[in-house]
Amino acid sequence: MPPVAAFMLLFAVLYAAFGVASPFMPAFMESRGLTPEQIGLLFGCATAARLVSAPLAGRFADATTGLRLTLAMFCVGTALTTLGYLAASGFWPLFGVGLLHAVALAPTTNVADAIAVSAARRHGFEYGWVRGSASAAFIAASVAAGTAVSAFGLPAVVMLQAGLMMTVPLFLMAVPAAPSESAKHDIDRESVRLLLRSPVFRRVVLAAALILGSHALHDTFSVIRWTNAGIPPQTASLLWSLAVAGEVFVFFLAGPWVLHRVSPATAVAVAAIVGAFRWLVSASTVDIAALTLIQPLHGVTFALLHLACMRLLGEHVPPRLAATAQAIYGTLGIGAVTAALTIASGWLYGRLGPTAFVVMAVISMTAVPVALSMRSMLRHSELSPALR
Repeated sequence: MPPVAAFMLLFAVLYAAFGVASPFMPAFMESRGLTPEQIGLLFGCATAARLVSAPLAGRFADATTGLRLTLAMFCVGTALTTLGYLAASGFWPLFGVGLLHAVALAPTTNVADAIAVSAARRHGFEYGWVRGSASAAFIAASVAAGTAVSAFGLPAVVMLQAGLMMTVPLFLMAVPAAPSESAKHDIDRESVRLLLRSPVFRRVVLAAALILGSHALHDTFSVIRWTNAGIPPQTASLLWSLAVAGEVFVFFLAGPWVLHRVSPATAVAVAAIVGAFRWLVSASTVDIAALTLIQPLHGVTFALLHLACMRLLGEHVPPRLAATAQAIYGTLGIGAVTAALTIASGWLYGRLGPTAFVVMAVISMTAVPVALSMRSMLRHSELSPALR
């Protein structure tokens, strides 16, 4: 099987597991009697747990040269902890299961990206194709989950995610080994410190953290808000899928085309501006027509941003630190901000309601000067020779 096909299948199954659960897990928690503040606290602390899990898993994968084995282990762990939601009832049992689930789930995307970005560079295929297939699978899974919820109730999403995660290791066997799996490298603390001192790396992490962190309110409370406004689960899943359809279009077509014509830093700034617009509209209406228009903008606020950041990390991070860099990017950067904003969004939504989206718009706009400051730095390499 060609490497690109193997990665597309792997990412499709992995992200289908996200697609069946992501839109509906907050609603599942609400159905178990949790308040908005408790939901925000649970998901915020779960995100914070990833700050420990993903970097440790990334360092383990890099140091042991076992990226595929690490990914398989955490996928199985995710499946087993997901089933714990079925037995849990009340805030503290759900909180405990949520933390364990987050610890198992956190490294999966970071390690998968580390393997795929490296393989794309070696085998000459477009990383966006891989993420596009993941987003397409997310759409199909979200639509299927909406139907399953209507027929069997919210616990169906728990069973679906567990089953899909258990199948990921089977598809992982077809993926070619990464360079670090065939030749072990030493990873010393000084190399990691140099990585963290990189001006471009720091700005990539900060800009992505602000833009993706501003999604916290939408990701946690949008389905709850839509449901309370009378929007049925099938329609909610279709609206969520429209956002991911925007990802597919950008990952496969628009994103690579844009990044061949503008700098990654410019693309990041555009994502921040579009994100602010999206949240301002979200603050003002739940009209189906308006939501149908703004949901595909997720292709810009997430997919274009992700492609730009992956390109920057691929160009400025050596292969031997790939998983570590992905873990820092995805958790110590994005995860820390998202955890704080998820906790805050529960408090904001409980008191301000939809007006809380205005706060998210302001946060997204703060990434614009960070992105623009990168442009001069990208004119010449800033990667320390010690990291090469």
